[in-house]
Order: sequence, then structure tokens, then C-alpha cells
Amino acid sequence: MISDLARLIDVVHREKNIPRDAVIEVLEAAMEAAARKRYGNERDIEAQYNEELGEVELFEFKTVVEEADDEELEISLDLARELDPECMVNDSLGIKMDINVLGRIAAQTAKQVIIQKVRDAEREMTFNEFRDRKGELITGIVRRFEKGNIIVDLGRAEAILPRREQVPTETYRQGDRIQAYVLDITRASKSSQVVLSRSHPGLLMKLFELEVPEIYEGIVRIEACAREPGHRAKIAVSSSDPDVDPVGACVGLKGSRVQAVVAELRGEAIDIIPYHPDPARFIVHAIAPASVTRVYIDEHTHCMELIVPDDQLSKAIGRRGQNVRLAAQLTGWRVDIYSESRHAELNEQARDELARIEGIDEDTVELLIRHGFRAVKELADAEPYEVSSILDVPEEEAAELIDRAEEVLDQLIMEEAERKRQAEEVFDDLPPEMD
Repeated sequence: MISDLARLIDVVHREKNIPRDAVIEVLEAAMEAAARKRYGNERDIEAQYNEELGEVELFEFKTVVEEADDEELEISLDLARELDPECMVNDSLGIKMDINVLGRIAAQTAKQVIIQKVRDAEREMTFNEFRDRKGELITGIVRRFEKGNIIVDLGRAEAILPRREQVPTETYRQGDRIQAYVLDITRASKSSQVVLSRSHPGLLMKLFELEVPEIYEGIVRIEACAREPGHRAKIAVSSSDPDVDPVGACVGLKGSRVQAVVAELRGEAIDIIPYHPDPARFIVHAIAPASVTRVYIDEHTHCMELIVPDDQLSKAIGRRGQNVRLAAQLTGWRVDIYSESRHAELNEQARDELARIEGIDEDTVELLIRHGFRAVKELADAEPYEVSSILDVPEEEAAELIDRAEEVLDQLIMEEAERKRQAEEVFDDLPPEMD
């Protein structure tokens, strides 16, 4: 059915880079599938490649019995001994089959199995080659586009850059060189096995590792990284050597190192900040270029409150909130930013509300404000153990304070409802021409 099979095996082995044994296994499986297509699955059929003859041989195995009742599965002892004089009852005798009788349909089945098995073998080889490269940078050529995804030629394999892992500001054409981060390796049967990313923070970190020898050598370490792909990124770096400035090492002489990374990311702005283990100091660095006057930390809610000068507020927040979002991602804390004037206004409002609670003095009000309580409602919603630890009082006393705060909150709600009612009455009394 297949002429010069040995040559075909060598061609597939060489061109597809598939081990010769694997190619032979594919052919054997294809011949078995073809035989089962012709004779059914009940028969015990096995294919074996004969190296000397350079062909795949088919054998049907039957059980030797005294008298055969099922000729498809059994063979009588007399007939069996004509083929093998030494066989005995209950032996399994392999009888060579004529492959020429398989026919055109069976041959087509064999061809389909060969194609599928070769693809499976290629996928397995791709998986084995790239499974240890997850998290690395890889370079390929843009080959084609499929439903918004980019198919990248890596040489021996193809990879996919899904739409969700692309940077919206980047465009590619067929034949363009592309450098990407190996996000995942899968065994998917129909899609590419190597999944790439241009938007993952790991891409930025690996690019710096390429450009900064101190990072590659482990002297400088990237502690955290945050990106809004195509627009802006922040990385926090530290140094294990006091004589090496981590920020300076990443920037390079006249900015050469960071500019190389920016160029690869097609203009994405990068802020390099020094890492600090103290969260307050770290967030001050992370919110740069804005300056910070005060930092309030709430360990329970993992939230930070930053107070900045009035003229620094827009800079701290950044365009469409970008700066504060990246700072929050970088530090892992929720971040709220207030200008000094707004902060003073909120504090004054908090003093007015908290002072209405019976039995609370001015020092206690200031202590609660310093710990983030800016309204009676926040104190009413607090847990006794939390207030107890802040004010250094027994939990029973803290619970009583919370109860009194709830009473004041009810009063405030009623006062607000009354104000709304009065405003509605004034509106209703207006002459029709003023409505």
C-alpha cells in the first residue's frame, strides 16, 4: 500500500524532527486502524514494522483450540499445526494477513490516522521543547491573523498571541519580528500549544533582565511590577549590594538601558522606583512624581490614605487615575488620596459629628480621626475589639461607645430627612413661573 516505506519514514523523521521509532509507531497504528475498518474491532489484529523488508506486516491472533467454533477468534489445532508444528491448545497464534485486500477505504483511513498521529507527535514534541520555557522571552515572526489572534512562527513550532494578551496601541503586519513573554504551554489538540503575551508584567521584568546585567546576576532585584500596557508601568527595585544604586542600574548611562526597554514596548512610559519594606515609605515612592505630606495606614482593611498638597492632587491621581492605580497595584494596598484642604474639611466634619456622642472628649475624637474614623457611621459600624485596641479601653466600654454612636447616627438620619422634607415644601410653594 505504501511504496518505499523506509524512505518515507526517514523523510518524516528528518523533516518533522520526529523520532524514527515514533514514526514507525504511527504507521503501525494506521495499519491497525485500516484493518479494523475492514474487519471490525472484534478481531485481535496487530501491526509490526519489518525492518528487513521495509514494510508493515499485519498479524491476526487466534486462540488454538481442538475444534474452532468462532473462526474469527479461534483456530483448530490441526490448521494451527500446519502453520506452526509446535503450537499447543490455548496458544495464541499470529497469522500474517494480506494487506492488499484492505481496499481503498481502509487505505484512506490509514492515511488519516498517519496525518493525525504525526500532528499529535509534533504537538508532543512542541510541548516537551517549550514546557521548560514558560516565563521566558521568545522571538518569532508574525505569520498570519486568526479572529483577532496573532499566529507567530517560532521556527519549529507556531505560537498564538491571543487578542486579550495584545497591547491595544501595538499593530503588526505579516513578517514582522515580535518578542513576547511565554505565558503558558498547553496540550490543546486544535490550537497552538505555546501561548504568548505582550501585556503581562513578566514581559517588562524579563526585558529589564536582558538590559541590566545587575538584575541577571541577582545584585538588583525587581520586587514588584505594575503595568497598564501601552501607556505606563512602574517597577520597584532593590539592591543586595549597598554600593549599587538599583534605580541608577536600571536607568543606565544617559538612560540607555530603560530607553531600550521603552523602545521594545513601543513607547510605554516606565517609572523606576526604589523599593522599601516599610509600606508607608514604599507608597510615597510609588506615587511619584507627586509629593506626599502624610500617610495613614489601616492594617485591618489593608488601606492607605495619602494626604498631598492641593497643587499635587492631579499629579498624584494621574491621567484618568492611572498613577494611583499603578501605585496601588505595585504596593498591593488600596490607596485613597486627599488634598490637604479636603482632608482638613473632612476632619472638621468628623469632629462635629463625633463630638455629638455623649461622654467623648476632644482627645478621643482626635485619636479616632487619626485612625481613619471620619464619620459617626464609621464608628457605629466598627467592631468593639477594633475600637478597644485604638482607645486602649475594655471591649465593654468600646461597645457602649459604639451604641452611643448608633444613637447619634439615627439622629443624623432623622435630621437629614427633615431637611429634605423642608426643601421639598419650599419647592412646592414656588410660583408656577419659577418652577
